Amino acid sequence: MPVQPGNSGGALVDERGNVIGIVSAKLNASAALAASGALPENVNYAVKSSLLMSFLESVPAVSAKLKAPVTADRKFGDVVKSAQDAAVLVLVY
Repeated sequence: MPVQPGNSGGALVDERGNVIGIVSAKLNASAALAASGALPENVNYAVKSSLLMSFLESVPAVSAKLKAPVTADRKFGDVVKSAQDAAVLVLVY
């Protein structure tokens, strides 16, 4: 599914609901068209979750809440619900 305005900072999950990245940006199609002459579609960027794990594990209040990866197949609705329930606001000063 394409990234929409406001998705930056949101979880990028796989088909089982495991967080595999954090959405960080969407390619500016107008700028890419001007630079390359081609109109790209649905080019999005995310930070890999493996890069974020050391940070999350260093925060005691967060590390205790980290869950093991889900390996079983799940219904789409269940994946959406778990992703919604797991979303939190993180402020960095």
